[in-house]
Amino acid sequence: MPTLFDPYSLKSVTLRNRIAVSPMCQYMATDGLVNEWHRTHYAILARGGAGLVTLEATAVSPEGRITPRCLGLWQDKQADSFAPLVETLRQAGTVVGIQLAHAGRKASANVPWEGDDHIPETSPESWQPIAPSAVAFGQNRSRVPHAMTREEIARVKADFVSAAERARDIGIQFLMLHFAHGYLAQNFWSSHSNHRTDNYGGTTENRGRFLLETLDAVRAVWPEHLPLCARIGIIEFDGKDEETLCDSIRLIQKMKEHGLDFVDVSVGFSTPEVSVPWGAAFMVPFAARVRKETGLPVATSWYINDGRQTDALIRNELLDLVMIGRPLLANPFWPYEAARTLHKKHASQVLPPPYGWPLSRYH
Repeated sequence: MPTLFDPYSLKSVTLRNRIAVSPMCQYMATDGLVNEWHRTHYAILARGGAGLVTLEATAVSPEGRITPRCLGLWQDKQADSFAPLVETLRQAGTVVGIQLAHAGRKASANVPWEGDDHIPETSPESWQPIAPSAVAFGQNRSRVPHAMTREEIARVKADFVSAAERARDIGIQFLMLHFAHGYLAQNFWSSHSNHRTDNYGGTTENRGRFLLETLDAVRAVWPEHLPLCARIGIIEFDGKDEETLCDSIRLIQKMKEHGLDFVDVSVGFSTPEVSVPWGAAFMVPFAARVRKETGLPVATSWYINDGRQTDALIRNELLDLVMIGRPLLANPFWPYEAARTLHKKHASQVLPPPYGWPLSRYH
């Protein structure tokens, strides 16, 4: 029976424990480049003891950014800015992952603390969002996106490939494709946002086509010995939950056949007209069902913040990894606190020696 602090191996990669830093947008970049904020932020998280640090949603193209302050990997100079950060995290003992993303119809937005809404079209910082159909999300993201041509679909898939190649070349070991949260891939998968009548719309097979083709294209350049993961919005909480969940599980089964190694289970967020049952670990039962029915290892996040709770999720084999987000913003040394709570590890077994040695000796 595994526990929270047991190592976890997938393909050639071994994590020192089952705690993963969930990708959390920082909105602190300029021109998509890593800067001092990112270097400090991620180094602290890595030194806090997590087994996997997943770098935030990183745009595969300029129009794929959520905001003008998002990280990017569409240029070599951006990759060059990532390389020292990746090496710092590796030296801290963590496995380094990255989430590649395209924001779709939610792109061209202000950062959350400056409105979290679409930038006015008249602003020089604004750009045209794209999506499978010319259907706006609504509420604060009311701008109507440009409906993508088939040529644009092919170009975006190629953008994911180029970004994956850059991630590979800078030493990323765990690649996550962002297929959730109302961004471009979810726009294709969801009937709320996909009203196409060609072979990228209509049936579940057609709506899943962009996701599978993008996975195939990335799989072709991503090393076979390294894990390839996707964060997938499997449910919307829009009143059609069982239907959407079953469709999503069938899609994930196909993705497994196409080379997917791991699933980070999340919410679709494709429409504001939903009733999400916010609560402690509310996505775990859905993730456990995906795990059981697809045979793929899974993780999830959302209101998972207690050491005993997370350990029980691993021990009961409901999850393979636990994605921790906001608790690590409040306390980057959450893994150490969880270890103390569980009475399983000394500080020296979780933290780097300059922290772990004095804490173990004098605690």
